[in-house]
Amino acid sequence: MIWQIELLILIIVIILAVGALAVKDLLSAAILFGAYSFMMCLLWAIMGAVDVAFTEASVGAGISTVLFVAAVFRTSRRTED
Repeated sequence: MIWQIELLILIIVIILAVGALAVKDLLSAAILFGAYSFMMCLLWAIMGAVDVAFTEASVGAGISTVLFVAAVFRTSRRTED
């Protein structure tokens, strides 16, 4: 594949990872984590590890993101920040 596309996806992965760690809102962090997992799925597929890419897409970007978002909605805030 074209190395520029691989580099662009890698830069997006790094930006999403830093963003998920830096953001204060839990819902935003969960959504950024899901986007990070999806981009990692693309990187695994580019590298030829299709089975790992499928697992990352189904577990990382799918189930984990849904569970994180559901957990955020089930909690309540004690203070207003």
